[in-house]
Amino acid sequence: MSLACGTKLGPYQIVAPLGAGGMGEVYRARDTRLERTVAIKIVPAHLSSDPVRKQRFEREAKIISSLNHPHICVLHDIGSQDGVDYLVMECLEGQTLAKRLEKGPLSLDQVLQYGAQIAGALDRAHRSGVVHRDLKPGNVMLTPIGAKLLDFGLAKPTEPPACAATLTAATMPSPVSEQGTIVGTFQYMSPEQIEGKELDGRSDIFSLGGVLYEMVTGQCAFQARSHLSVASAILEKEPESISKLKPMTPPALDHAIRRCLAKDPEERWQTARDLALELKWIAEMGAKNSAPTAPGQRKIRREWLAWGVAALLGITVALTSFVYWGKRPAVAGLVRFGLPLPPGNLTFALSPDGRRLAFPAPGPDGRNLIWIRALDSLESRSLPGTENVQTPVFWSPDSRFIAFQLGNKLKKIDASGGPPQVICDTSVTALGGAWSRDGTIIFGTLGNGIMKVPATGGAPTFITTTSGRNEVHVFPSFLPDGRHFVYLRAPEDAGIYIGSVDLKPEQQSSKRMLATPVMAVYAPSTEPGMGRLLFMQEGSLLAQPFDERRLELTDEPVVLAERVASFLLSGVYSVSSSGVLAYRPATTGPDLSTLTWFDRSGKELGAVGQPGGYAYFDLALSPDATRVAASRIDLTVPGSVQGIWLVDLARGVSTRFTFDLTPDSSPVWSPDGGHIAFAAARTGGTGIYQKASNGTGKEQALTAATNEQKVPNDWSRDGRFLLYTKQDAKTKADLWVQPLAIDATPAGAATPFANTEFNEDQGQFSPNVHWVAYVSDESGRSEIYVQPFSATTGAGSKTQVSRDGGNQPRWRRDGRELFYLSLDGNLMAVDVTEGPIFKAGMPRSLFRALVVRGRRESLLGVLRWDVASDGKRFLIDTVRTSSEPLTVVLNWTTELKKK
Repeated sequence: MSLACGTKLGPYQIVAPLGAGGMGEVYRARDTRLERTVAIKIVPAHLSSDPVRKQRFEREAKIISSLNHPHICVLHDIGSQDGVDYLVMECLEGQTLAKRLEKGPLSLDQVLQYGAQIAGALDRAHRSGVVHRDLKPGNVMLTPIGAKLLDFGLAKPTEPPACAATLTAATMPSPVSEQGTIVGTFQYMSPEQIEGKELDGRSDIFSLGGVLYEMVTGQCAFQARSHLSVASAILEKEPESISKLKPMTPPALDHAIRRCLAKDPEERWQTARDLALELKWIAEMGAKNSAPTAPGQRKIRREWLAWGVAALLGITVALTSFVYWGKRPAVAGLVRFGLPLPPGNLTFALSPDGRRLAFPAPGPDGRNLIWIRALDSLESRSLPGTENVQTPVFWSPDSRFIAFQLGNKLKKIDASGGPPQVICDTSVTALGGAWSRDGTIIFGTLGNGIMKVPATGGAPTFITTTSGRNEVHVFPSFLPDGRHFVYLRAPEDAGIYIGSVDLKPEQQSSKRMLATPVMAVYAPSTEPGMGRLLFMQEGSLLAQPFDERRLELTDEPVVLAERVASFLLSGVYSVSSSGVLAYRPATTGPDLSTLTWFDRSGKELGAVGQPGGYAYFDLALSPDATRVAASRIDLTVPGSVQGIWLVDLARGVSTRFTFDLTPDSSPVWSPDGGHIAFAAARTGGTGIYQKASNGTGKEQALTAATNEQKVPNDWSRDGRFLLYTKQDAKTKADLWVQPLAIDATPAGAATPFANTEFNEDQGQFSPNVHWVAYVSDESGRSEIYVQPFSATTGAGSKTQVSRDGGNQPRWRRDGRELFYLSLDGNLMAVDVTEGPIFKAGMPRSLFRALVVRGRRESLLGVLRWDVASDGKRFLIDTVRTSSEPLTVVLNWTTELKKK
């Protein structure tokens, strides 16, 4: 059947057809409840009465719903209406691998990246007891955030494996063929699939080997004129050697693919995880190190070694001359070099003159502040007064000042030092900013729009608006005229749009210039009226010519660098107006963030959770300490957005909990562990929502969505109150109490608990709900205070618990001890009495949580943490930052002339 545009299936309105196949028809649709675009797959009318087809359809729904993985298409919903059965899935922007292969083979980096992602998705399916059975290029979608495995219509569940040694050894409970027909696609079938034998996960590994072969060579591994000939080739012949078709293919990759395509399953990779790790290892080694070297080339390389040393010295001299103040000759050639930054840094900004970097990174006390690094210096220096800095961090056009957000204020500071100056108050969370030559500052916000304010100070005003839609306008970048700018709109119709500071929000253009879920940056050119737009696509950094007069892109984009890091809608790169480009390579080193148990002496008891390139932002232990809720970003996935995940601490299995395409953060457990409250940007602004911790049901708003940022801190033990922090333009960060609905008692109005002229946040109820521990900077630095809690007035004297500063207070479950982090990185404990009169003992240090280990990586363990109910174990986010330096490119535009 064909559904007309405007047809409604439940809350979903059909927009346009996307495609059709033997297993169903797919349409683009609009979810009218959540205001998002989805893909709907239906059973065609002529097949809806076929019980076998319908069984396959239902099986696909059950299988996809059981698989949570960033590289498996997400199932949102399932339904039936007027005899039409349908699946609701995420709508993926991009092209299938089959479509991409029509243009020829992929680059080596893309093969390794996508191959590892597909193998990771298969590993998740196999560990869940599912064999795909139809892996082929047409069932892999290449999106801006990586490869996505599609179409589980032919998949079959098996019994989940009992141990790692048998992850893919479980056999199918029934033969592969159904009604005498072998299912799958011939050119990618395994030998055992063609023979109609029972299958396990190693059959998918064979199919993936065929896909990888085609990605490298541009042709199928087994080619013939008929199905019978193809089947014969798969059973009896070996594919043509990859090294013959592509001589520069790394031998390790050639070996990995040949092992996938072994006829005997026992000789293949035994798990998809093994294959994924192999592909990641090859990527880490680098294509150049893995590529074969001809005998004649070795001699030539030896002869050039001495010249290479001399050239390196020449480059060093040229670089020193390039950045030396007042003596900077023109450097005509392209120069690349690595620049290490201090551990704990993720983002940075080049000054417009290309001589310095500004970046946030932890200081000696663990708090983030702005650091400055000159390109001709071996050291970085910090800017006092920027402690607890937030994004954005961006430069003035004369490279003198740096703008940044601190609490509810946008500030600027002289890059040479001095006290910060307030530009404006803002109750919204800023994300990305730009500063024009005429003194106008613009910055993006989560859930509201782009705002502008004079750099000399004033009240900010909106120049774009989300009009109540669930989207963000972020990372603006000025064009040379200082009036127009480009910015990212996401997640609906994600892409780069053009705005003007001279227009009102309703007058701005709604035309998308470029489809991408990651920010873009404008780079001026020496050619009048022309510049280049730098943007991310599938992990690569590209530059495309831009006509400043017509305000449109021209010609084709050119790849500047592959495997560039990105996170939270942001590419980790920066470009100056003087021809300097800097970017952070995508991480291929150790796990960036790991949840680790420590005892009271600081002894490491072991890590939990699945390994991966994650950055954690919050974590909270469940009341029974069996699970942890954490908001995190997958730094290995371009454009990955911060979401909340649940980690089973006994099994180390992570499950995604929230699925919105705008950031979710700050999870807090209900006292019975049945619900989780969290902060989220939704239609109308930011608010606090709750959802059942088993993942079922819909989100429920606990506070109204407004422009004021709200972050949940704690849920009282009796379940009656939620304590949260709210940003206010006048009183900064304040603590508020939200009464919750219990049984027949409705929720009451929120009331302030602590809202002085100082910052009060990080509130924690005592176990008996008589007291609240929180952080205030009223003394000039962050200290821990305890104040009586009254549901009606919040009145009562307070007690200072910390002596030399503190953050992140936590109560022991019996109320006899209070823990916090000192400003110098020590985990502190204080004996307390929470009876009618609160008493606190002397703070004592348990162990130092902020340490630096090893030469290759650093371990910072004070960013996020929680304590078990007995106070004997501490779960700490140990953040490992790779020592891999930034890549700095001088005269990067000369590379464009070669392409």
